[in-house]
Amino acid sequence: MTLRVPILIALAVASLGLRVKEPGVETKIRDMLASQVEAWNRGDIPRFVSFYAEDCVFAGKQVLQGRSNLLARYKKTYPSAEAMGKLSFENLTIHPLDEQVATAVGEWHINRPAASGGPVGGIFSLVLQLRNGTWQIVLDHTS
Repeated sequence: MTLRVPILIALAVASLGLRVKEPGVETKIRDMLASQVEAWNRGDIPRFVSFYAEDCVFAGKQVLQGRSNLLARYKKTYPSAEAMGKLSFENLTIHPLDEQVATAVGEWHINRPAASGGPVGGIFSLVLQLRNGTWQIVLDHTS
């Protein structure tokens, strides 16, 4: 009799749709982007770029293809922790298109001293794809 009560409670909760749900696409992407910002703010460019797909496309002042080219670009553009400053993303909007593709649009800001180039920022739009259980940036248009 004591085993029957927990089973009945579990069935009642399940039928009411009160199951604990796995985080949704938007939450997972927000978490991934937060991890990317944390990597940047630690000065870890390789980790920052690891969130991009191997075959990513980056469109900025030029179009780059591939994670290795993107890594080289970031290392050249931001050669020191001072040049990297502190990154933040604001006004982030994420739109899941389906269970494996989503877009993200937002503003990026780097706060750094004038001697290191001063504050900079702009907007970005991303296309993300779920690959092997991990959200990866496949297209980044940053201005």
